[in-house]
Amino acid sequence: MTDAAQHEAEFLNELGRRVRHARTVRGLSRKLLSQTSGLSERYIAQLEGGQGNVSIILLRRVANAMGMRLDDLVAAQETSSDWRVVRDLLEQASADQIALAKSALAGSASVDKRVVRRRVAVVGLRGAGKSTLGRMAAAHLGWRFVELNTEIERENGLSVGEIFAIYGQEGYRRLEQKALRQLAEHPGPMVLATGGSIVAEPLTYDLLLSSFYTIWLKARPEEHLQRVRDQGHVEGKGDPTSVLEDLRAVLLSREPLYARASAVVDTSDVPVDVMAGRLIEVIESRFSGTDNGGKRPAA
Repeated sequence: MTDAAQHEAEFLNELGRRVRHARTVRGLSRKLLSQTSGLSERYIAQLEGGQGNVSIILLRRVANAMGMRLDDLVAAQETSSDWRVVRDLLEQASADQIALAKSALAGSASVDKRVVRRRVAVVGLRGAGKSTLGRMAAAHLGWRFVELNTEIERENGLSVGEIFAIYGQEGYRRLEQKALRQLAEHPGPMVLATGGSIVAEPLTYDLLLSSFYTIWLKARPEEHLQRVRDQGHVEGKGDPTSVLEDLRAVLLSREPLYARASAVVDTSDVPVDVMAGRLIEVIESRFSGTDNGGKRPAA
């Protein structure tokens, strides 16, 4: 194989890895991505395997179906989440904001620290207990409890399923970010339960981390699956081993993102009241002035 052919093969393999990671971190199966993009599962499998030439038009359809930018898939090298956040913010910024950003980067502008507000967000896979434990913690603290998906539905008069059907993945992410910005400006203490895949959207997740004290509700894949089954969200059909392996893959791909949260609460192998107690303890510790705002170990 010539050097040129070797470089092309390496590029295709890296492109396939990025597509596979982007799909997995969003919790999408190849079948669902196939249905959303209109491309065959075989094509997607070949793409992820780094096989054959790739049409830029078809690759754009894959990116659009995942609600992401084409250039994030084909970038010459891995770009950090911080860079993607800055890029997306600059695209939305006014001329004055861009000038201020330039001054700050040049070291000639001072940035005021935000006053810490009593806002908490819980993140984690489906079945982590975000809604159940978040509601219990809010009731104990006397704070407002909000589910982000419910807020999106209320604001738009559509269910999440209808939003995806009409606007697609990209449209839903746009509405998700809009709802989060509105909640970030809402006065008063709040506990917010987010969707499991919010961590896959750099700008939205960065907004969450900067506006809320974010807590990762962590559990073993087996527990996530059992809780989802108990909620009736997993059909009895299908290979249980395959479902669990898919869940493990999603959790593995998201773990570095969930780990950016300010605190971790382990909800494995304990009753619900113990889980809620751990979450409440972390929140009360954070806002009682006893911790320094740094990352706490798993409760």
